Amino acid sequence: MNNITMRMNADELILQALREDITSEDITTNSVMPCYQAGEVDLICKQDGVIAGLDVFKRVFQLLDEQTEVTFCCKDGDAVKKGERIGLVRGDIRVLLSGERTALNYLQRMSGIATYTRGIADLLKGTKTKLLDTRKTTPNMRIFEKYAVKVGGGYNHRYNLSDGILLKDNHIGAAGGVKEAVAMAKEYAPFVRKIEIEVENLEMLKEALEAGADIIMLDNMSVEDMKTAVALCAGKAETECSGNVTRENVEKLVNIGVDYISSGALTHSSPILDLSLKNLHAV
Repeated sequence: MNNITMRMNADELILQALREDITSEDITTNSVMPCYQAGEVDLICKQDGVIAGLDVFKRVFQLLDEQTEVTFCCKDGDAVKKGERIGLVRGDIRVLLSGERTALNYLQRMSGIATYTRGIADLLKGTKTKLLDTRKTTPNMRIFEKYAVKVGGGYNHRYNLSDGILLKDNHIGAAGGVKEAVAMAKEYAPFVRKIEIEVENLEMLKEALEAGADIIMLDNMSVEDMKTAVALCAGKAETECSGNVTRENVEKLVNIGVDYISSGALTHSSPILDLSLKNLHAV
């Protein structure tokens, strides 16, 4: 995550997380550390995985005290091993203690997403299919979670509702049908915007193609129907497979030939990567 993105979009969210944890003071830290004392603490990996969010981890401490020094032995996207020392934080011990949980929450969550994403993305290697995330993200965590997906080898679908047109079942119902929804989107949206529409069967697919949709999302369709859909869309529209896609079932989708596979599980079901700050001592 570059410095501009961090300052413009992430800093305020990180500060909100810190304020959630420190509403008035860190009473425990202030009890045992009443005045300044320099110290350092090790960042330890407690299970194998893919690291993501190092800049965010660092930023937590530097928002508390810009003099805090954070160094790493790896970079985002690297594989890390259980027991490995992957970083060092040095500064005011009060800052190290007060920022510890928030910094680890970000790093564990983002690394967990990157690890889970890497496991699925590796299954798609050698195919044309790209792995996408969704908007099924934790509130106020989207910028961090979608960044972690990219670190893990996935790609971002639209960032938010302003980012792209995706006509889903309720939009179709509101518009009065597939053709009507596509026509209304074409009339309203800037010409540079692609129009994606969700279909649940081959009849809806044919309507969407006739209406001129750019991307067809095949939602919870059978493997056989999706193969037929890909053939029908060839040269007319891109295809996306969606609906309860997980690491456990993605292999059966690999050879269908869709352009994209989207999975909400990347952000809503990935476990954290266990990391810890250990060996705090004065220097």
